Amino acid sequence: MAISLDKLMGFTHKAVQVRTERMEVLAGNLANANTPGYKARDINFQDAMRSAQSGRSQNLTRTHENHIKGNMQGSGEMQFRISNQPDTGDGNNVDVQVERNAFLDNGLRYQASVEFLNGKIKGMKKAISGGQS
Repeated sequence: MAISLDKLMGFTHKAVQVRTERMEVLAGNLANANTPGYKARDINFQDAMRSAQSGRSQNLTRTHENHIKGNMQGSGEMQFRISNQPDTGDGNNVDVQVERNAFLDNGLRYQASVEFLNGKIKGMKKAISGGQS
């Protein structure tokens, strides 16, 4: 009987990928907290997972053979964050506290997803070895 690793880990693996992409976006927001004109961005995790679940791929189309191939692996659409604070005059709308909280929350959820994947892998190893350690 063939074991489908994609069926076993596919959805959780995509969740880890989206969480990784979101960490990069949030880290960029924090790094640009003092950059004039910078607008905070985010990835909508629910939309990204809905997209991954429905199997829609968001492959980028190359218009020339010298262009680099691109593939956003089930990631959500990048969106600008709606500001909760008044404009400080320089056009930057990054709220450091909001970004830190989102970064920490995403990090904890990333860690939980990785632990879940590890549990699935351990279970598969145990099934393959017949329950022997």
